[in-house]
Amino acid sequence: MQTKRILGDDKGQVNAIEVVEVRFVAQAGGPPKLEKVPGTVRILPADLVLLAMGFVGPEKPGLLAELGVKLDGRGNVAADDNKQTSVPGIFAAGDMARGQSLVVWAIAEGRDAAIGIDRYLMGETVLD
Repeated sequence: MQTKRILGDDKGQVNAIEVVEVRFVAQAGGPPKLEKVPGTVRILPADLVLLAMGFVGPEKPGLLAELGVKLDGRGNVAADDNKQTSVPGIFAAGDMARGQSLVVWAIAEGRDAAIGIDRYLMGETVLD
């Protein structure tokens, strides 16, 4: 299914989404193409719409650029084993440093960052 549009009332409250079925169609010499299936448009009632958008990397203009934080070869924030960036006292973990990944990696890296921050602030850590 592909969402065509989000429908709502004049107060900005979502009440439905318009969707259409899609399928992959093979193309000679290239990747399959996503194609809408004719006659499959439907309106589905909805009280809440959550947007699941792919992570395309950390925002480079703004804070990262202003701080002078170095990036790795893939455009993610470069961080050492303690999750500290090239700028002392600035730490990064999860998608920011690893790139798009599973939430369990983000949780584990967040914990690792907490240990690194504790070590940075206290000179040692009791966290494990």
